[in-house]
Amino acid sequence: MVISLPHESAPAVPVGGAAHFSLSSSARVLGTLHLGPGANIAQGAVVRSHEGAVRLGAGSAVLENGVIIGLPQQPVTVGERTFLDHRSIVLGAEVGALCDVGGASILMPGARIGTRCLLAEGTLIPAGTVVPDDSVVVGRPGRILRRTTADDLERLRKRRGGSLDLPGQPLTAFSARDRAEDAPMGQLYTFRDKHPLVHPTATLFSSAEVTGDVIIGPGCIIGPGVKILGDGNGPVRIGAGVQVLANTVLHRLSDHTLTLEDGAIIGPGCTVHGSHVGANTVVEPGAILCDGTRLGRGSFVGAGSLVKQGSAFADGAHIEGFPATQTGTLASLPPVPRWALRPEDLPGLRRIG
Repeated sequence: MVISLPHESAPAVPVGGAAHFSLSSSARVLGTLHLGPGANIAQGAVVRSHEGAVRLGAGSAVLENGVIIGLPQQPVTVGERTFLDHRSIVLGAEVGALCDVGGASILMPGARIGTRCLLAEGTLIPAGTVVPDDSVVVGRPGRILRRTTADDLERLRKRRGGSLDLPGQPLTAFSARDRAEDAPMGQLYTFRDKHPLVHPTATLFSSAEVTGDVIIGPGCIIGPGVKILGDGNGPVRIGAGVQVLANTVLHRLSDHTLTLEDGAIIGPGCTVHGSHVGANTVVEPGAILCDGTRLGRGSFVGAGSLVKQGSAFADGAHIEGFPATQTGTLASLPPVPRWALRPEDLPGLRRIG
């Protein structure tokens, strides 16, 4: 089985003086993180580092549209010369040195990936999972397929310029504005005769883009890199206190209305097509809701799940899998995840630098 290596990213602008790391102009750094020399945060990537809880080693890279979220209780550490491929998501996890994490992989809080590991594209590492050194991992949830071979290591070596040496270089603290003050309502676009309507108490990060027949209610948080497209046959309606987090896409493929009821939380890296999401439902990172999906109030969708077209679930459903099925019923509303944003976070995360 061939494990795809990350592709080369377009060069970013070096910043940080002696640190010599690169940050793309379309990337977003929220809070203060610690980076080693030669680190690269590529186009559209989002790094949220509460109280300095993200550490990215020398020569490592967060490639296009990747998301990293580190909290004091759930820090993120990425070892030297490790590559997180495009649309990968790392939440409170530890990744060793010389790893290749395939595109659209999801690492949940408390996961620990050893040194020289290869994760195939789309791999899901559940919370608390420990992957030993020199493992090749595939699947949702991930399973160890085999140990790395001499051929694997040779490919790792070629990708890193012919050497697997680790520089052991110190990290430098860095913080950057989200640039939200330059476009406090994100980027709003008219489609035909429809223009988005955004409540004045909602927060749209500057790299969020909203198009066409979209209404966003009071107290909502629309994160960096989010795309909300009301450019088809039906509208998008987002209630009060909803969160749609980094690099998620909301769209419709047919004439279904896309509705997020009050208090719904859509995690980073999700795709939501023409669905109805009930109030206070939590959709974990990387999940896909296909057209015509209906989720009852207070439901929970596990990370990386695929909810098939036309699926319907009652209130309080616990939904997981690829494809997803109902695996249980919740006795109470799902708790607000630690990776969600809170209104009190916004001043500190959006105005640093």
